[in-house]
Amino acid sequence: MSIIHKTTMSPTKVELLTAWLPGQPWYAAAQRAPELSRAGGFRLDDPEGEVGIEFMVVRDDAGDRPAWYHVPMTYHAAPLDGAEQALIGTTEHGVLGQRWIYDGAHDPVLVGQLFALLQGRAEPQAQSVSDTPDPSVIAEVAGAGFEVPAGAAEASAVANGPDGTRLLLGDGVALQVTRVLRPESGAQTAGVRGHVSAGWRLSEDDETRGRFAVLYDTVS
Repeated sequence: MSIIHKTTMSPTKVELLTAWLPGQPWYAAAQRAPELSRAGGFRLDDPEGEVGIEFMVVRDDAGDRPAWYHVPMTYHAAPLDGAEQALIGTTEHGVLGQRWIYDGAHDPVLVGQLFALLQGRAEPQAQSVSDTPDPSVIAEVAGAGFEVPAGAAEASAVANGPDGTRLLLGDGVALQVTRVLRPESGAQTAGVRGHVSAGWRLSEDDETRGRFAVLYDTVS
């Protein structure tokens, strides 16, 4: 179960994302500095207990209208080999010491646990409370489920684009990590095999939910 330490981080996650987001192809207010605030998310547990896994939502008020971004992140006690391009930044944690924070779409630990969530083998956890499942996070897969191609978490081809981050898993299957969140429409999309949906805050008094990740066929 996730242990949430009530302590400080310097710089904070929001401060790190403020510097990192403008360099991403899916960031909309490219000519302005982000104005970020936390708006929701959830966590997953690393079975080995070594890596923190968080799916964070931030609201950005830098543009003409608010936007909500989904950033899956992992927290490591040492640099992750071969993932320099995915480094969001480093921070000093008040309890755990220095931490390396990565864009989780490039981290096999997060990708593997996202697969486990879709397969019903992982339980989503509350973002800010220790040892507390979050039943509002829903993973759905059509039919009898799906098999993860061998080595997919470690060898997925990752492509960032204006619509999000796509992981090609092999065997005609891909996982799309949604970056710019929008409320779920309920419409069915051809080729979609499953998805993970969760909620986030639009404002202090209003919430919505949508798809954080979508599993789909790349060939028909």
